[in-house]
Amino acid sequence: MKILGISAFYHDSAAALIDNGDIVAAAQEERFTRKKHDPSFPSNAVRFCLEYAGLSVDELDAVAFYDKPLLKFERLLETYYAFAPNGLRSFLTAMPVWLKEKMFLKRLINEELVKLGYSKKKKLKLLFPEHHLSHAASAFYPSPFKKAAILTIDGVGEWATASICSGEGKGISILREMRFPHSLGLLYSAFTYFLGFRVNSGEYKLMGLAPYGNAASSDIQRYERLILSELIDLKEDGSIWLNQEYFDYATGLKMVNEPKWEFLFGVKKRDPEDSLEAQHCNLGLAIQNVTEQIVLKMAAEAKRLTGAEYLCLAGGVALNCVSNGKLQKSGIFKDIFIQPAAGDAGGALGAAQAAYHIYFGCERDISGTGDALQGSYLGPTFSDLEVELTAKKYKAVYTHFQKFEVLTAQVAAILAEGNVVGWVQGRMEFGPRALGARSILGDPRNAEMQKKLNLKIKYRESFRPFAPSVLADECADFFDFDGISPYMLLVHSVKERLRKPVPANYGSMDLREKLYYQRSELPSITHIDYSARIQTVHKTTNPRYYDLIQAFKQLTGCPVLVNTSFNVRGEPIVCTPNDAYRCFMRTEMDYLVVGNYLFDKKQQPEWTEKDGWKEEFVLD
Repeated sequence: MKILGISAFYHDSAAALIDNGDIVAAAQEERFTRKKHDPSFPSNAVRFCLEYAGLSVDELDAVAFYDKPLLKFERLLETYYAFAPNGLRSFLTAMPVWLKEKMFLKRLINEELVKLGYSKKKKLKLLFPEHHLSHAASAFYPSPFKKAAILTIDGVGEWATASICSGEGKGISILREMRFPHSLGLLYSAFTYFLGFRVNSGEYKLMGLAPYGNAASSDIQRYERLILSELIDLKEDGSIWLNQEYFDYATGLKMVNEPKWEFLFGVKKRDPEDSLEAQHCNLGLAIQNVTEQIVLKMAAEAKRLTGAEYLCLAGGVALNCVSNGKLQKSGIFKDIFIQPAAGDAGGALGAAQAAYHIYFGCERDISGTGDALQGSYLGPTFSDLEVELTAKKYKAVYTHFQKFEVLTAQVAAILAEGNVVGWVQGRMEFGPRALGARSILGDPRNAEMQKKLNLKIKYRESFRPFAPSVLADECADFFDFDGISPYMLLVHSVKERLRKPVPANYGSMDLREKLYYQRSELPSITHIDYSARIQTVHKTTNPRYYDLIQAFKQLTGCPVLVNTSFNVRGEPIVCTPNDAYRCFMRTEMDYLVVGNYLFDKKQQPEWTEKDGWKEEFVLD
């Protein structure tokens, strides 16, 4: 049975294809169109999935869309009615789009599928599982657990903003839901907006900023008290009630009532290019602390309701890897599994899986030793011919290696010399994290690497941390964590033996002083609170990346590399060899490796293309 899953029309459109329950392919539309968070119908992603599987649209048994648009429309109407006459401007803006497109989604999907070759010789079944069921399915069905509690938390689906489900075998039961306008995801996004970052993309910046807050400052406790007393009412089961006097997202065009927030916290709303001050860091730490408190309460309630030993997580809030690390360390559950494409993109996969297991009633195969996501390497790959054609197009100079082990030895030496390397191998990752298939790599021992990557390669804020990729069997030697984290979704501390002492007044230093104080023997991956967002690298799912890190270890004694996504600010992660070469030449990256081909920046012809991308791609 072949089922195509689709998410679209909000942000992070994607497509995924399953065949008899096996995940064949999945990709986000942004990687093909080069428009970050592209919300349009994922024609390119669908085309890729079908071509990779060797199928036509006519051979599909069903297409599943990741939410119920009519139920979402009902929520929109009821919300405007409840808040009337407030929100008239927003209502008038939203209605034409809904009436033209989203109310007639079946017709629109059919029209798009016709463009992709659907002949209509047989009636194609279109299914619409609810948004949070799609999230829950995306986490539970690929997990290695026969039975698990499932916690989904995001901004909003149709009505639900969070759900607790029970998964067992092929079935998922929804046990509890939290409903709009009360939402942890929207609360976190409100602080993202107030602190000058973009909603639906800057939330991870807020998470990275939080540790710069001074935990000993009385401001932290004051901000937390104000959040818990004025903005929200937190119940013991983790549900929250948001005081809508302070928010504008339900019917307005902004996230918050800015004058009320500024008066409440005594902090002016920050504009995107404004400098980051102590008050911004402290406010970021306060909402991160509150978020972790809420997630832990929700997880405890999920445990109470299900009695399960394991937990599956999905929804945008599941990308908060600091919260995930705290949840894992809490011991509420024996183990947790987090969907790597936890946001709306992953809903495409979940919709297809919900259709297969729930609608069609097909059994679930969990005979494997790990999860079913194949390391999340589910996107397009490339051939040697594509690399050589790209090189011809740009008159690029390269060295081709017949033996991969010779290449890895040379790249390990290049990295050890302090160079930055673009690394493109095999199938592209599904989800927001680069996991060693479309990555930019560096030496974590180099004290200048974080600064170089942020300012000269990524062109982004200097405070943002970088993740370590570590050989899975050596993780516990470098981090306070002895499990697996293949999808870079858990934060744990760097080992005590690697840490360097900081001055007594470290907490009161400003952001820039904290940033460039060397905190460990692996300074480029150690955040200011001695934490790191860990990726464990496994020979079974990414042998090439594993072999490179192994070669680096043999040369340096260090089985860890700095890993960040292969893109510049505001741009999607690269997909093709052409994307990779263009990004390589537009930055101060030193080397590029695509397959078995090595490009040295010093040997390349002068880059003459006009680069307006710094203006085109704003801070994300």
